[in-house]
Amino acid sequence: MKKTLLTLSIAGAMVLSASPLATTPASAVGNGPGYGGNETINTSILHTYDEMVSYLKTQEAKQKDLELEVIGQSVKGRDLYLAKYMKNPDNPTILFLTQQHGNEQLTTEGALEFIKHLGTGKMKGVADNVNILIVPMLNADGAMGDVDFSLDDYIADGGRNLTRFNAVEVDLNRDHVDKIQPETQALHFNVMQKYDIDYMIDLHHQGANSERDGKLVSGSILYPNTPNADPEVVEKSKQLGAVVFDAVDSKGWGHLGKYVGGSAETISRNGIAVEYGISTLLFEMRGMSDHYREDYVLGQKSNGYLIKQTITTLDSTVRAIADGSIETMDTSFWDTLAEQTTRQTE
Repeated sequence: MKKTLLTLSIAGAMVLSASPLATTPASAVGNGPGYGGNETINTSILHTYDEMVSYLKTQEAKQKDLELEVIGQSVKGRDLYLAKYMKNPDNPTILFLTQQHGNEQLTTEGALEFIKHLGTGKMKGVADNVNILIVPMLNADGAMGDVDFSLDDYIADGGRNLTRFNAVEVDLNRDHVDKIQPETQALHFNVMQKYDIDYMIDLHHQGANSERDGKLVSGSILYPNTPNADPEVVEKSKQLGAVVFDAVDSKGWGHLGKYVGGSAETISRNGIAVEYGISTLLFEMRGMSDHYREDYVLGQKSNGYLIKQTITTLDSTVRAIADGSIETMDTSFWDTLAEQTTRQTE
């Protein structure tokens, strides 16, 4: 059974009008408290790996359109799951990828809630016209702190630390060319090469002090920027970003910047676009669940909004692909969207 605090956080995220968080001023995610040595960083309110698996299996039993697939195992032998909604193989397909970095978990929390959301009447008929694939926790060992290196300097409380790296201290999001790690192999061999995927959103978290136009961001987005990506793939990636920007930045609690990211193809956003011709979008949410740097973690008072931001992202893109509106999205906003900068702290 999930912990009470996280349940309340998700409930508040899904029904903002009924939540005390709804009274928070505009740009609430950006203005939410950083750690600063004062805020609580409590990992006990996040799903453990075993709780996530139990949650997925419960939803599979309830939803006739949901099928779970084990795509491989982590370094430590944990099964890696893919949640699938595939009613028609000829439909366009979108993949949502979370927790390549094990200390970036609120995207996973949002993805799990979205899976439950897909089984409700609110999404009736949507999955008839779009196939949905969700990898809810690629770096299961890092998410559980079950690693072969010390996490003594990490900040979080609540029973476990979470780390960016997998069990052997490799950054999975730098392994999309060589594909050496078992988690990366599982993703490429049993998802990217198995399914005909049109779009992918790679969901991450960044530091807590990024800002745009003088205000802290709730997140940042970026399309493939390697020169080897096909221009049509890049344009469709920009359309995917336009859907997300319109859905999130228009909210009182949403404020997005343009991510400043490298062009290396070892990164999934770039490598997957080039290797498979898939339109990709990086979404970096504000703050991390754990880190050894204080300016990277975020007080849990912002959890509800960050989970809501993930749900909004998944919901809006699924609907836009299903009804075809993504194909007419105006991408000119990218020309004026400011690159985020880092706010200097004392």
